[in-house]
Amino acid sequence: MPSVVTPHSGRELDATSDAIDEVNVIRGKSWNDESEFDENLDKSQFRDYEAACDRVKAFYKEQHEKQTVAFNIKARVDFKTRKRARMGVWEAIELLNTLIDESDPDTDASQIEHLLQTAEAIRRDGKPEWMQVTGLLHDLGKLLLLFGSEGQWDVVGDTFVVGCKFSDKIIYPETFQNNPDSYDAVYSTECGIYKPHCGLDNVMLSWGHDEYLYNVFKDQSSLPAEALAMIRYHSFYPWHREGAYSHLTNEKDIKILEAVKAFNPYDLYSKCDKPCDVEELRPYYQGLIAKFFPPVLDW
Repeated sequence: MPSVVTPHSGRELDATSDAIDEVNVIRGKSWNDESEFDENLDKSQFRDYEAACDRVKAFYKEQHEKQTVAFNIKARVDFKTRKRARMGVWEAIELLNTLIDESDPDTDASQIEHLLQTAEAIRRDGKPEWMQVTGLLHDLGKLLLLFGSEGQWDVVGDTFVVGCKFSDKIIYPETFQNNPDSYDAVYSTECGIYKPHCGLDNVMLSWGHDEYLYNVFKDQSSLPAEALAMIRYHSFYPWHREGAYSHLTNEKDIKILEAVKAFNPYDLYSKCDKPCDVEELRPYYQGLIAKFFPPVLDW
C-alpha cells in the first residue's frame, strides 16, 4: 500500500539517504584521481560510522526482503501506465524542495542547495555542461515519495540486480534470507532469467529513485549515454565499486563504467555548509536545463 507523505516522511527519507551515503563514503575506495573539489575535505566530519550503520542496516533489511522480481515488474508496469505529473524540470526541483527542505541533520542547506552544490563542484572542475546538469538532477527521482512509493525502501538505497542470485557484494547480503526470490528455482541461480553478458540495459535493477529517473529522462532528454548511466547507476555500488555482475555485463557497460566512477565523488562528497545563492545560480542552470530538456516532461 502506498505510503502517506508527511513532512516527517521527507525528513526521515533524507536522514536515511544521508546515512546510506555516509556508510558508502566510509566503505569507499579512492579510485578516482580526477575530482579536485574534495582534496582538502575533512571526511572525518561525517557522522559516526556505527550510528549510521544501525539505521542503514534496518533500512536494508526491509529493502532486501521486499525488492522481489514480482514487485519490480509491478513497479515498472505502474510507471508505464500511470501519469504522476506533467511539469518542467525546475518545477520538479522546487517540488522536491518542498518535500525535504531543511531536513538534513548535518547541514542547514535546502534540497535545492544540495543539488546546486553537486552541480557547482562539477562545474568548478571544468566538466562539460551535460555532466553539470546531471549533477543538478541526479536525485530528482526522490519525488517517488510524493508519487506513491511503498516506503523508503523503494526510493533510496544501493541498487542491485533482481531476477538472479543476490550478489555477496551487496551491502548486508545476509539480509536477503527472508526474500522469497532467494529460494526460487530460477531467480536464485547465477544468471537467473538473464543470458550471460546480456548487458545491463537488459537487466532489472532494484526499483528506486535512480531507475525511476532514468526511465523518465531516457526518452525525454538529449542527455548523452554517459549522463544517463550516471543517473541510473550512481547507487549501483555492487557493480561500480565492488566489481560484481561481470557475468552479465558487456562491452558497452565496461566503457560506461568510467563515467559512473567519475561521477561518484561528486555524489558522495559535495554536501557542505558553504551556501549556494539559489537566485544567482538559477538563470545559469535553467539555461542548461533548456539545452537538454523540453519545457515540460511527463513524470
